[in-house]
Amino acid sequence: MSGDAGRFPAVPDGRLDGWTRTDAFSETVFELSAVSVEGHTVIYEDDRLRTAVREATGVDRMWRFFFATRLEFSPPLPPGVGPMAVFSTVASQADDRFVDILAERGFRSVSRGRRERVRVETGGRARLRKYTAVLDVDAGDDAIDLQTAGMLAVWTVDGEFRLAGGAYPSRPLADVLRIEDSGVDELTAAGENRFREDLLGVIRAVR
Repeated sequence: MSGDAGRFPAVPDGRLDGWTRTDAFSETVFELSAVSVEGHTVIYEDDRLRTAVREATGVDRMWRFFFATRLEFSPPLPPGVGPMAVFSTVASQADDRFVDILAERGFRSVSRGRRERVRVETGGRARLRKYTAVLDVDAGDDAIDLQTAGMLAVWTVDGEFRLAGGAYPSRPLADVLRIEDSGVDELTAAGENRFREDLLGVIRAVR
């Protein structure tokens, strides 16, 4: 990534406390009429939560993640055709791709929720959609259906599209996994409100 970092969206380091980058890649995410849309994506995981749960229970897996994508059109949109002309199409395609991302990370029974508008730090507002899903957790003798929530935001920055989103547990993992000493890490005892605000904060910070 070092040679072409400008292709990827920027996330201020000060907003990534607790998040560890696990991947960065470029791929064709969908096709529009006569236009190929390439996404340059960075993915982060909450490594502190993963470590705390592993040390307390032995269960080792991803519990919550965050991603940000910068879209690039090839060939570029023709003169006179701005991003708003294709915004609805891009948002719809991004929604489908996000469902695929959840499936690739082990989430199932994905349900699309309501849409809303949220302000982002680059100015303007993003179109945000909420989701629910189930994450299968193998916890030794127990097979747990972990209820999760997620969100995806789509907006433009200086004529370019940004996508950002992620998913997180809907219940404290200390309760779900019966971690008696939830003081091992405050995140194991954190609930949906904490995780939702954390994710929304980092989404808003994407540049």
